[in-house]
Amino acid sequence: MVMKLLLAVAIVTLAVYPTGFLHIGDKAPEFTAESTAGHKISLSDYRGKSNVVLFFYPEDMSKGCSIEACKFRDEKSVFDKANTVILGVSLNDMAKHKEFVKSDKLNFPLLVDQDTSICHAYGVPIDFHRYVGRWTFFIGKDGKIAGVYRDVDPRTHSLDLIRDIWAYNKKHH
Repeated sequence: MVMKLLLAVAIVTLAVYPTGFLHIGDKAPEFTAESTAGHKISLSDYRGKSNVVLFFYPEDMSKGCSIEACKFRDEKSVFDKANTVILGVSLNDMAKHKEFVKSDKLNFPLLVDQDTSICHAYGVPIDFHRYVGRWTFFIGKDGKIAGVYRDVDPRTHSLDLIRDIWAYNKKHH
């Protein structure tokens, strides 16, 4: 029985982390997804132009996710000054994303990842309820991972990112 349980855990782990972990300096996996901006967004849209904060969150309009998204919303002008685009990703559908954008007055696009392809490409865990891990990837203008943040605190995460982005920009300009 114990061996069957260990085998089941191993299989689930492989399913959740299909590509392993991405590290600073790795090329960020390309993606294209429907967005609340009204058009498809690809990571390549920003290469050579701006940094990208790609944040994964469990559920539209849940308490922690609203806190995190509203912190990004409130600090968006600082991200703009740091030449950094904010993109949110969850497994919710477009209707729920649009409701989230409207209810929390979000000023950045949310991406639909119902087929889990973006989560899998970035190694973001997905639990049995189809909630994704609260992970963020900071991607430099060169398309490489500049920061990896796992299991972040939604109340302070945006400020941690701002600090790291300004340090990165200073170092790379």
